[in-house]
Amino acid sequence: MTVVPDDDLMTLICDICGDSLRATACVLPDAEVVWTLVSEHGWSGSPFATGPHRCPHCSLRPTSQGATVSCSDHGPGGILAIDHLDDVTVVAATGDIDLEAGDTLRSALRHAAEMGGHVVVDLSRVHLIDSTGLGLLVRAHQDARGRGATLSLAAPSRFIRTVLHTMRLDGTFPIFESRADALAHLSQDASVSGTRV
Repeated sequence: MTVVPDDDLMTLICDICGDSLRATACVLPDAEVVWTLVSEHGWSGSPFATGPHRCPHCSLRPTSQGATVSCSDHGPGGILAIDHLDDVTVVAATGDIDLEAGDTLRSALRHAAEMGGHVVVDLSRVHLIDSTGLGLLVRAHQDARGRGATLSLAAPSRFIRTVLHTMRLDGTFPIFESRADALAHLSQDASVSGTRV
């Protein structure tokens, strides 16, 4: 482990230089998730206690291949694409779904609701989600259910699955390994009920 818990404090250890930071962190019910400790202090790496984690200095150091070791998957969230496939709208999100990306996701989910039918949120390019993003997904799920439709999540990362489980939301949404699996499931349900997807 590169995060060592000790009562109310946690020690974060850089996997490159060995530098450490001892601080309090927002403790979630799942002790494996330590993203708040990592992000609040400018570190990069895994949102999980098992690492790897890099201090701010090492996050910017070049590797032997000339690239930096910081995680390029993180960054401003946005919408990669919105696809309309018969009775399903697929919203493909990207980056971090947080307070900054909230308006973009809210607009995309509102557009999907206006199209009617089912909604699939493709999370394959999303690395992190915070309470803002979770709240938007829950509201969109409730809206879809009120319209007699389903909002499904496709390809969430291990971190997002853990956050959903920790917040007891993993049973709220149908969750699929991939966008194709979600569309196949909705298509199968439609053929059973006699509607077209």
